[in-house]
Parts: sequence; C-alpha cells; structure tokens
Amino acid sequence: MQFIDLAAQQERIGDKIKSRIHEVLSHGKYIMGPEVKELEDGLRNYVGVNHALGCANGTDALQLVLMAWGIGPGDAVFVPSFTFASTAEVVALVGATPVFVEIDEFTFNMDAACLESAIKSVIQQGELQPKVVIPVDLFGLPANYQAILPVCEEYGLRVIEDGAQGLGGERNGVKAGAFGHAATTSFFPAKPLGCYGDGGAIFTQDDELASVLESLRVHGKGYDKYDNVRVGLNSRLDTLQAAILIPKLEVFPQEVIDRNRVAARYSEAFANHAGIRVPHVPAGAISSWAQYTLVVEDRARLMKILAEKGIPTAVYYGKPLHMQTAYKDNPVQPGGLLLTERLSDQVLSIPMHPYLDEKTQDYIIEGVFDALKKSA
Repeated sequence: MQFIDLAAQQERIGDKIKSRIHEVLSHGKYIMGPEVKELEDGLRNYVGVNHALGCANGTDALQLVLMAWGIGPGDAVFVPSFTFASTAEVVALVGATPVFVEIDEFTFNMDAACLESAIKSVIQQGELQPKVVIPVDLFGLPANYQAILPVCEEYGLRVIEDGAQGLGGERNGVKAGAFGHAATTSFFPAKPLGCYGDGGAIFTQDDELASVLESLRVHGKGYDKYDNVRVGLNSRLDTLQAAILIPKLEVFPQEVIDRNRVAARYSEAFANHAGIRVPHVPAGAISSWAQYTLVVEDRARLMKILAEKGIPTAVYYGKPLHMQTAYKDNPVQPGGLLLTERLSDQVLSIPMHPYLDEKTQDYIIEGVFDALKKSA
C-alpha cells in the first residue's frame, strides 16, 4: 500500500508525460524552454492571477519574494512554527528574524488573533521592524486570509501565501495562490501537483514585483545574462519538469475533486469516534488534501499497530520549528506556543491520494478502528 500513489497517476497520463518529455529531448531547449512559458500560462489561468513564474523549488519561491521586497536584517517576518523548515529558513537566509505564531486548533493554520498579539509584542519591544507575514496553507487548506489580511493591512505588513501544500484549495471562491501580495507553491513530487524532481512557482497580481522576480530567478539579469542589475539566484524551473507538469495540470482539477471524495469518506467514517479527531474544513473552503491528518491519542502505539497491518502513516510535524536547534532562540508570540507543541505530539497522517479506491480505503478505516481498540 502506498502513502501517496504516484504510479497510479502515471498509469492514467503516462503516455502524455512521455510524449512531452520526448518533445523536450527533440528541441533540446532544456533551460527556460517553451514548456516553461506554457506551464506558467496554465498556472496563471488556473489560479486566476496576472503572473505565474516558475522557479527551481518552493523554498526558492519564498526567498525570491523576500529578496524582491528587500527584506533583511532588523526585519521581523511572522511565520507559524507548525510547518516545514522552509517557511522560516528563507527568512533567516535573507538575514531577517522569524517570529513564531500560534495556530488554530482545528485547521492547523495561523491564528489571526495570535498574529496580532505577536505583531504588537514586536512593536512594543522595539528591536525589530514588522515587515512580512507568511501564513501556510497547511495540509491543503488555505489559511484564514479573511481574518489575517485585515490585521496585516492595519500594521502595514506584506503577505506571502505559502501555498506549497495548498494549490487546488479555495476560500470563498478564491483559489490558493491568489491570496496576499504574493503566493508560492512547490512541485515536490509528493505535493498535490508535483513534478518528478524539484520545482516551484510564484504567483502575484503585481506587475512590478513580477518583473523583479523574473530578474532575480536568473542571477539578477537585466537586458541579458551579462547585464546583472541586482544580486539574484540561479532558480529556473527545468524545461523537463515543466513538460511533466503540463499534463499533470490538465487532470489536476479532477484530482482535487477525487481527493475531496476520499477525504469525505474518511471524515464520515471517523466523525464522533472516541480517541480521534478529523480535520476541519470551514464553510466556504475547499482543501486540496495534501495530507489527511488526524488528531489522536497514543500516536506511537497506533502507528505501530497500523504498520503491522501494512498501512503506512506519517507525522507532519513531529517537532515544531521553535523547538528545533536552528530556531530555538527565535522569538515566539506572547504566552508561547502550547497548542502547537501539543498538536505536534498528536497529529497522524494516513494515506491520501486521488487514486485511493474504496476497497483499500475501507481497509485503512477498519485498520484505524482496530488500532484504536487495541490502544484503549
């Protein structure tokens, strides 16, 4: 049994992917070939923004935006601690300071009230200048931008939507990738829309920002590669990866529907069952279900029993960023991150992908119930 079944997708669109790869091999434009622009146009139209720019990976996507805005030493960037390291890593890489913010207990996304508390605390201390907020669309659910954006507007902060897991999700009819002043995503193979290597993209409505980003992703080039007008990165999306993503994007809307079908069956089965809590999707929101994450008691024993049944599981994220060596000295919001710390000990993700058939899913559901009984 696969936690994420990429082979099943290949059975569906493998011929189209191979054909696209062959086209790249035939024309030989391996760097910034025509498929990159074709993919960018497809992504721009899918998300509903003016600009979509491919880059080397989702981490670079975040860093490029921070670089374009001139974020650096003395600046505070507010991020959740309950996420992958990339979100805070890029802040440190540009010389700014990550400030960790608490999450909502039921959605796992950044809490707007806690964000405001953290901003006020930084202002009061007077050592850092609040500049940017990076909410994360965790597990496929876009953050609560309806609550977060007014807070950021009040304090004059820019917003980057970290949609590494969120592409395909929605809030009130707005697709992930269209929130904030800029948004980013990752095409890591395990993401809802993933390539066969590393890749990423940046989305924005801002023409000027898009122009700067186009320069930054190619070493800061000006009118050509020997006219570098700023310090940039080597962060181009490979033509081959773009070619792979084009047929994947074609089936992606249906895959999001199928992911939600799988999630609905899980949630219906597990709802109101003692010792387990299903993920919450607020009214008006759609998740792309990068992960289906339960909150459980005695996680270690549950995982052991499921492993014995051949059911793979994963923990995202077992150690919050503010407790990791690289970030343990960074500031956190007033009162600490007790909820983040508790949930990191309780979350458990089970198999989730759009090709999960009902028979296999029923086996997983029955396995979870059995494991819960044995753990009681």
